[in-house]
Amino acid sequence: MHHSRLAAFVIDCRVSDVAAAADFWGRALGRSVRSSDDSPTYRALDAKESEPELLIQQVTHESRVHLDIETDDLDAEVARLEALGATRVAFVKRWWVMEAPTGQRFCVVRPQRGPLEGKANVWDSSPPQK
Repeated sequence: MHHSRLAAFVIDCRVSDVAAAADFWGRALGRSVRSSDDSPTYRALDAKESEPELLIQQVTHESRVHLDIETDDLDAEVARLEALGATRVAFVKRWWVMEAPTGQRFCVVRPQRGPLEGKANVWDSSPPQK
């Protein structure tokens, strides 16, 4: 068995100043901005514990919004999503970028907001049936 849940909405911004982008989105959404400990290209907007994170990410591709799915078993979750029709695009640092059969990109990441047990979907980790 493994767990997964919606972790974050990520606002990808093709900008030179991620702090200014985060300031705009923070003011627009009424949220305080936090710097990321992991990367200078990310900022987080404060959210309630029960809400997905809102992240601002500086990118080189076109601006867009994508979502992150967090899981305690990356391989099992990617396999589950592939069985549903998603495809792997690239492994980046420690997460998978995937594409839904409808064309949207999303990421499958390790837990970002603490333990998932009791707070997420529970999936059978056995190999998907064909």
